[in-house]
Amino acid sequence: MGETRVDLQHLIEDLRDAYPGSIEETILTEIMANSLDSGATRIGFDADPTLRTLTAIDNGSGMQRRELARYHDIASSTKTRGEGIGFAGVGIKLGLLVCNEVLTETRRGKTQVASSWHMSSRHRAPWKWITPLGLLAERGTAVRLTLQNALSPLLDPGFLEMTLRRHYQPLLDPNFDDFLLGHYPKGIAIAVNGRALEKQHWRSAETAQLEIRLMRRRKPSALGYLIRDDLPLAEERRGLAISTYGKVIRRGWDWLGMTPTAPERVGGIIEVPELAACLTLNKGDFIRAGARGATYLGFRKAIQEAVGKQLAAWGDARASSDEAPPREVRPLQRDLVQVLEDLAVDFPLLGSLVEQRAGGQKRLPLGVRGSNGDGRAFVSASVNALAESEEKAATDATPTSGEAASNESVNEPAAEYPRQDQTIELAGRTITRRPAHYGLDIRFEDRSDDIELGRLTESTVWVNRAHPAYRRAQASHSIGYHIALAVAMALAPLAVEPAYQQGFITTFLCRWGEALDKPSTRRQR
Repeated sequence: MGETRVDLQHLIEDLRDAYPGSIEETILTEIMANSLDSGATRIGFDADPTLRTLTAIDNGSGMQRRELARYHDIASSTKTRGEGIGFAGVGIKLGLLVCNEVLTETRRGKTQVASSWHMSSRHRAPWKWITPLGLLAERGTAVRLTLQNALSPLLDPGFLEMTLRRHYQPLLDPNFDDFLLGHYPKGIAIAVNGRALEKQHWRSAETAQLEIRLMRRRKPSALGYLIRDDLPLAEERRGLAISTYGKVIRRGWDWLGMTPTAPERVGGIIEVPELAACLTLNKGDFIRAGARGATYLGFRKAIQEAVGKQLAAWGDARASSDEAPPREVRPLQRDLVQVLEDLAVDFPLLGSLVEQRAGGQKRLPLGVRGSNGDGRAFVSASVNALAESEEKAATDATPTSGEAASNESVNEPAAEYPRQDQTIELAGRTITRRPAHYGLDIRFEDRSDDIELGRLTESTVWVNRAHPAYRRAQASHSIGYHIALAVAMALAPLAVEPAYQQGFITTFLCRWGEALDKPSTRRQR
């Protein structure tokens, strides 16, 4: 009889590669996330370069002996999606790659236990019970990492503070204290080497509050602000950051799908607690499929409207791109539905741009034609769909996301809340929603300093209208082919390795051409 074995080191290395930042950054932010999820109100980090140790101590709920034993299993977790931002102690497991020892001490009630863990070979990571070192004077958990590298950034207090401020900015910004009170009722105190991290306001020449209200709630569902300065902002402050439960998930303008005229002078942050349920495994992005994907896309649309309105108030002409695209774009987008489904079979990485189902693409609830296009109904319907899908999952053994996202209506009194300049309210009449597909979108921008025909951002290909080839295609009445080529070149880096990109472009254009000979799957009403 054979035995299934696991290359543990390779597995953890793959896990490390799934995170966007450095391994040291990931370890630190994951330890912080797990402390927050345990209900901690005080979290301290102490770096000792002489001993090559980083010690994190919190006053959270702690663990029982059996929970600490399970904590060493790679794929186990007692957490529920949407109730926190940590995931199965990933930071501690990644610590095995850079540490000689991972020591964990935990205390709950009268139980105080400790373990020592290390990686002895590619296939073995043994751990053992040890006598507690007395790191805890009360309930909570302490983790001590003994680093292999004496020059590791985890031993630098400056790196610790900078990373914590960047990844947990709302927790250290007094503007979000009241908003996060429901999730962190006692607040969060963070210290590095015994020095408390003081809360800081973002100060700039202009500041504008952002609020999104929905579903009859008096408290905003999303809260944040935009800043604009006369001079370029520091690199880490540019763009709009989106966070959930105080953890920054994305930063910049690409995720929002819009760019101000002077992006280097505009920044901001918006906190959306409900998006915790939409996080991907690495917490570097949000899910875009199913009811959770609908929730994220709905909030994203509402944020776009709020940000676009404020940028327009500041006189920003590039806040939105409402210019009608060339007439060649609409049939091309219809063809892309079929082309991407076919290509996803041979190029699996394109699957992130189109979700295949037995009946075609995933369909999401949107407002009826002619209704307000501000995304408010989309947000409320998406959140309703997510709530209903979770309720059905608890009572029905075989629910479908399509059932949870259909037959909805929203009926909200428009006058219930006073209208504010930066507030998005629900529509004031019953809205019947119609299904619409989502996937790859084609939009246009002017980037005269960019030599690329187009670029892929999120699920949107931005075609560069300022490129000389674009103008030449317009003059020769071949703009459709130019756009198809720009889309193929933008998708190639996602689909294949650099050496095979030319082959992918050829295959894409071939499938696109063959789409003319295939009957359309679209049906007229």
